[in-house]
Amino acid sequence: MLDIKYIRENSDIVKKAAENKLINVDIDRLLEIDIILRTKNQELDNLREERNKLSSSIPTLADSEKKNTIEYVRTLKEKITKLEEETTPLKEEFDNLMYEVPGVPFEEIPIGKTDEDNVEIKTVGELPTFDFEIKDHVDLAESLDLIDIPRGVKVAGSRSYYLKNEAVLLEMALCRYVVDNLVKKGFTPMTVPTLVKEAPMYGTSYFPGGRDQAYAVTEDNLYLVGTSEVALVSYHSNETFENEDCLPKMYCGYSSCYRREAGTYGKDTRGLYRVHQFTKIEQVIMCKADFDEQYKLHDFLLANAEEIMQDLKIPYRVVKVCTGDMGIGQVRKHDIEAWMPSRGKYSETHSCSSFNDFQARRSNIKYKDKDGNTKYCYTLNNTAIASPRILIPLLELYQNADGSVNIPEVLIPYMGGMTKIEKKK
Repeated sequence: MLDIKYIRENSDIVKKAAENKLINVDIDRLLEIDIILRTKNQELDNLREERNKLSSSIPTLADSEKKNTIEYVRTLKEKITKLEEETTPLKEEFDNLMYEVPGVPFEEIPIGKTDEDNVEIKTVGELPTFDFEIKDHVDLAESLDLIDIPRGVKVAGSRSYYLKNEAVLLEMALCRYVVDNLVKKGFTPMTVPTLVKEAPMYGTSYFPGGRDQAYAVTEDNLYLVGTSEVALVSYHSNETFENEDCLPKMYCGYSSCYRREAGTYGKDTRGLYRVHQFTKIEQVIMCKADFDEQYKLHDFLLANAEEIMQDLKIPYRVVKVCTGDMGIGQVRKHDIEAWMPSRGKYSETHSCSSFNDFQARRSNIKYKDKDGNTKYCYTLNNTAIASPRILIPLLELYQNADGSVNIPEVLIPYMGGMTKIEKKK
């Protein structure tokens, strides 16, 4: 959420940001309501002040004045009630519009509409060559008894699956290796609630725009999260850090995640690329409202994920995400895309985002600076690892001609010394 003062003073910039992010929000209507509300609120304040002053004076008045004053106070209360009734729907419209106003991307962000307009920054690792006919991750995993998609669909519907045998161990090994890596860098590991109230979804800017992607438990007014970012950012909602020395706060959240994948009918239907339930470790940082510090921490988060990909020896590329492919609150974003042989292209596995104070304003997360001033924090996040999507390049890149799959060297200690997944006898 942006500061309304910023919107008033920079309406053209905000309108351009909305246009570039493909977000339809009526900034002129927002500012019109803002003027009306400020006028009505000032009038309300004046009426309440007069009412309170007269009400407190009534006991001291002579009987001749008392009756007239009581009657006048009654008329003031009626005016106040009428004004409040007029103000309530305007306030609701104002709040709804404010939730639709996007964060303003940095000047360096490329203008574009889809991920096709993202700009490649670099590629890392050589693309593999095979001297045998390769299998995709589904054929490999089924032949090694690592997944069961048909029974997943039978039990839970489309885009569902069972992981089995060494695939389960491999996912656990990945997660433990990543957590160990991040803890060494100073992150606090956390398991988090995956069912949350509506407020955290609004606070992290997944609502209202992403409501169609969330599974709702309507009886309890709870929602399944699509990332532990929701719970990690909301961990400090409605809190004020007593001094800036408490910052930055660095968390890595381990959780199951759930997405409806609304609007993706017929897209990526084969295998494990686009599923409804997955396991993810997310990096989240809260820092001072300092542009330079946030910029460095963004690069730090991105480097952490790159280090993981390099340790796993997965070829990848980094892209600068364009305006149309950014979320409503993001001001700077990079994706890491892993090379997936069966898809014949790089495909997204990590997203690194900076928000300025967009999420902190919504979530009311503040700190006191060295001068005692209260400010909103800046927030950032990046995927550390997400499974089963990461299993696609791991299985396909590490496959052998006999159908077996090698274990990445960095994961062998986490696999109890296992070096290869072979067909069951």
